[in-house]
This record gives sequence, structure tokens and C-alpha cells, in this order.
Amino acid sequence: MSHIPPLDPNVAARKGFRESEERLRRFWTAVDVAAEGDGWAVRLDGRVPKTPAHARLILPTEAAAGLVAGEWAGQGEFLDPVTMPATRLASTAIDRVSQVREAVADEIAAFAGSDCLCYLAEAPASLVAEQARAWEPWRDWAARTHGIRLQVAEGIIHRAQEPEAIARTRALALALDDFALTGLATATPLLGSAVLALALQQGALGGEAAFELSRIDEAFQERQWGVDAEAAERTAARRAEAELLERWFRALG
Repeated sequence: MSHIPPLDPNVAARKGFRESEERLRRFWTAVDVAAEGDGWAVRLDGRVPKTPAHARLILPTEAAAGLVAGEWAGQGEFLDPVTMPATRLASTAIDRVSQVREAVADEIAAFAGSDCLCYLAEAPASLVAEQARAWEPWRDWAARTHGIRLQVAEGIIHRAQEPEAIARTRALALALDDFALTGLATATPLLGSAVLALALQQGALGGEAAFELSRIDEAFQERQWGVDAEAAERTAARRAEAELLERWFRALG
């Protein structure tokens, strides 16, 4: 999504830091969290670190602050942004999503208009049956739980969805706070599905389960033709991102 960059490793570091040219040495010893105002602050030796836009790193729940604090506590001699995806999510929520909520909700809603759960393969029959069996319950869940009724297509030809379904998806997104909205906006393109992202955000699906549902066609091709090491590495990274998002949503409560 244009307003939500992927969980890129460099953003968790201080503004202007570029890993290829400069490494940020660990400058703190103790990490904890403390109540501050209506939220919970991450503290490094008693001081609250800043986001890339120089805002204080304060999260809405103790569990979410603990998730971020754990990343800072786990750093070695040098800060490694690759290992700090929750910090990345928090910084994005504070610095960016809070400023562009309407646009972010529009992008999430647009995925409902081309949700992967609505596009069954044309062949082979075994793949079509697998997709139908796995995806229909989640389309039904979206309709039953949220009134998001999506129409199914076969093949790659686009089928427009009802405006009401798009509007309901957008309204659900806007009802979230900045931190949950950031998670939803990250999950939606990762999974190619607003429905799966909503199910993940609401705890109806776990991260790994949502990810596997999103890649039925890909997994089918792997079973037919095998998978090379580079592709397996990319898949593992995407699965880990989905699992991190599950922890993120759970921590937000």
C-alpha cells in the first residue's frame, strides 16, 4: 500500500541511519515500559526513544509496549532493524497512519473489491475444489459477521463488488485506532485479502493460518513443481510477518 510501506528493516533505526554506511551501536542497558498518560511508554535506561519523526514511542496497551520493548531488549552490540518489526509498526502508526487515516482505509477497502478469496482458479479441478473448500467459510464469515457480501469469480477477469461491501470494509477500518489500523493495512496486501486481514485482526484466524489460506495456489504449484531455496526464504519471511501481526493484534487487545 502506498501509505503503509512494508516492514522494511531500516525504518526502526533513527532518522537518517543507513545500514550500509552506518551502524547504530547499542547505547542502553535496561529496557522497561511505564504508564504515561493514556498509554504505555517504552523506556531505555528510563528515557523514551523517539520515532523517525521524533515522536515519543508510546503505545496504547502495556502488552503492545512490551512487545516493542522486547525487540529493544533483544538487540546485541549494534541495533539490527530487521529484528524490530513491532517497533516499525508502532513508528508507522504514530508518524504516518495518524495523518492519513482516510486514505489508508480507502486502500484497505479497495482490496475488498479484488479480494483473493473471490477469485477461484479455472483449473485444475483439484485446485478449484481446494480453494472453494478453504475460502467459502471465510467469505461466509465476512457476510455473517460484518455484512460484507462478496461475489465469486472464476479466473482472472475482474468482477466488481457491491459498493455496500466496499463501504462496510472501509467503515470497519476507520473504527480502529491508529495502531490496529496500521496492522490491518500491513496485513491486507500481505494476504491479498481484506477478509483474511480482518479475520486476523479480530482474532478469528491466526497469522500462520491466514497466510496459508492466502497462498493456496502458490502451495499447489509448489507441490507440483517443487520450490527453490530463494522462494522458500521469501515465503518464510512473509509467514513470519503474518505471525508477527497476530502477536501485534493480540497485544493491542
